Amino acid sequence: MQSLLNKIIELFKWPVALYMLVSLPAYIQSFSYFSLTNLPSAAMIGGFFLFFISRGFMDSEMKTSMEIAAHEMTHAFFAFLTLHKIKSIRVNPDNDGGAMSFEGPSNWLIVIAPYFFPLFGMMVMIAISVYTRYAPSNFIIYMVMGFFIGYHVDTVASQIHEKQTDLPKVGYKFCIMFLPGANLWAILSMMAFNSRGWNGFWVYQNLISQLNSRNFDFASKYLSQIF
Repeated sequence: MQSLLNKIIELFKWPVALYMLVSLPAYIQSFSYFSLTNLPSAAMIGGFFLFFISRGFMDSEMKTSMEIAAHEMTHAFFAFLTLHKIKSIRVNPDNDGGAMSFEGPSNWLIVIAPYFFPLFGMMVMIAISVYTRYAPSNFIIYMVMGFFIGYHVDTVASQIHEKQTDLPKVGYKFCIMFLPGANLWAILSMMAFNSRGWNGFWVYQNLISQLNSRNFDFASKYLSQIF
């Protein structure tokens, strides 16, 4: 089953990259659909900047250890999702990197996951969902969401560099096509969740589908006029 799933995932590698590339206009257009003047958005923005303020006071070794641990945990999470048995996760004592191992062959989703998927952000979304079943939302929850959006932006930005060993495994062409759109999807989906919970998350996915359809129709009509 694991081998079959890996083959299916590999088949979707370039279609997914192409989808993220052609969806970039839709993700950029979708910014205008967010209201940044209400309480959830204002508190989220405050939490976003609070992360970068607190980052300046954080011990550099502790920050590096957290980033490495989150990186390896995200690899492990996607390995688990694709039916691989996790054998170990470790952070090197000198904080120069880490490693995780699992049984069976890898796939591109496991390799690229830490560079677009907000694992801690997803955990916070689940925790907020549980909390709001028993208590109303408040500005602290919105600030926490913004804090972890800031954490995702900072972590991804610090991990993408020429010495990173994961990126050549999937290919730089794939990274250029996939990562910008995938990260906008992650960030804007968290913002949508912050506004209206999981309903906001799914409404946002539908919005992207509608914008893609509209952009495709516009591009088709434009090209038909030229040719």
